[in-house]
Amino acid sequence: MSALLDLRQLSVAYGGIQAVKGLNLHLNEGELVSLIGANGAGKTTTLKAICGLLAPQSGEVLYQGRSLKGQGAWDLVAQGLVMVPEGRGIFTRMTIDENLRMGAYLRRDREVNADMESVYQRFPRLKERHRQLAGTLSGGEQQMLAMGRALLARPKLLLLDEPSMGLAPLMVDKIFEVITDIAKQGVTVLLVEQNAHRALEIAHRAYVMDSGELVLEGPAQSLLNDPQVQAAYLGL
Repeated sequence: MSALLDLRQLSVAYGGIQAVKGLNLHLNEGELVSLIGANGAGKTTTLKAICGLLAPQSGEVLYQGRSLKGQGAWDLVAQGLVMVPEGRGIFTRMTIDENLRMGAYLRRDREVNADMESVYQRFPRLKERHRQLAGTLSGGEQQMLAMGRALLARPKLLLLDEPSMGLAPLMVDKIFEVITDIAKQGVTVLLVEQNAHRALEIAHRAYVMDSGELVLEGPAQSLLNDPQVQAAYLGL
């Protein structure tokens, strides 16, 4: 089976820093894969290289079997490769409704309204506040909005960068519940997450990154029980 996403010897450098070094990583269709590691390990840089925000120094990013070289993030959204960035990146001076419709900007089908209603069913708080300016929402509500906007693009591959960062425990539970549900509906997910324990709990497979390199990979449950991972990333 060919991978939906395949990184081959990917290296990325910027600002004089070698941030990613010879990365080999793949996701098969329908998988939920976690990428964990300490701050500065290169996780966000990897996501930015995948979605065209940073140009690789060397190596390849293959999506659906084709190289993404020379394509920008705007090209990739149309192909179903969508990212929810760290910090959410919502349009603060637009309403919730308007933010969601921006997620469907490239779509020309007649199911956008139905998909918006589906997002509102998933996040009832957003429906209650649908005419409210996004910048007035709490951090958790903004994360819901960012994820909902991404879903309006109908992703085949969803990249999530630190979705639980800075959120209250109850909101973290909700976000991980939604990520699990999205994956069960057939969307392939690559999850970058500081909360390594929760990320490993919900993933099929996982990679551990350190100083720009992959140091461990395997079934998420095996890594969750690995003494080296527990000591370094799980506080056990």
